[in-house]
Amino acid sequence: MLSTGLPQGAVPKLERPGPLRDRVYEALLELITTRALQPGQHLVESELAGHLGVSRQPVREALQRLNTEGWVDLRPAQGAFVHEPTEEEADQLLTVRTLLEAEAARLAAANADSAGIATLEALCAEGEKAVEADDVDGAVAMNARFHAKIMELAGNTVLAELAAQVDRRVRWYYTPVARQRGHQSWIEHRALIAAVTARDEQRATQLMREHTEHTRRSYHARARS
Repeated sequence: MLSTGLPQGAVPKLERPGPLRDRVYEALLELITTRALQPGQHLVESELAGHLGVSRQPVREALQRLNTEGWVDLRPAQGAFVHEPTEEEADQLLTVRTLLEAEAARLAAANADSAGIATLEALCAEGEKAVEADDVDGAVAMNARFHAKIMELAGNTVLAELAAQVDRRVRWYYTPVARQRGHQSWIEHRALIAAVTARDEQRATQLMREHTEHTRRSYHARARS
């Protein structure tokens, strides 16, 4: 276990091209999103720099950017800490997600072709395998890909851009309840695929709204327990 609490193998390699500060930012954001870095965890510049194999300067710049975006809290005389979302923040984000995803489901039911539906079925199968194997990270990743595919099949660029703005925060909130949602989440996905296949826009909208609301309620229930 690393001193910052990162599990072995969690630190990504910084091999993509682009400015170093951007690559460090993406690496830290991924660690926060997947909760390898936990809410409330102290982020020590020198330790993060050592784990990522970079100097402290790009880490400092990345932390400042993450602070501006609400992922990190910079506290005077204390340092940087992973932001701990409030119940209100989570509720607002997940409510917006419900609106976006419900409209995406409606449009997907109107527009999806056989190839798109086949992709949804394949992603659902992979998600079910991940749940069966108790692979939380895999289930979260497949869940994100499934919802992204629904958004793609909707065919609305503006809607997709708005959804992309909240996607990472949705993953952040979904990760702690992924095991709790378990098989039920994928049963709901299967029902949604059936509605899209039948081109039943009203049913697809209703199912997606209920599906995302289940996640929102699960998150709040976890926070209160």
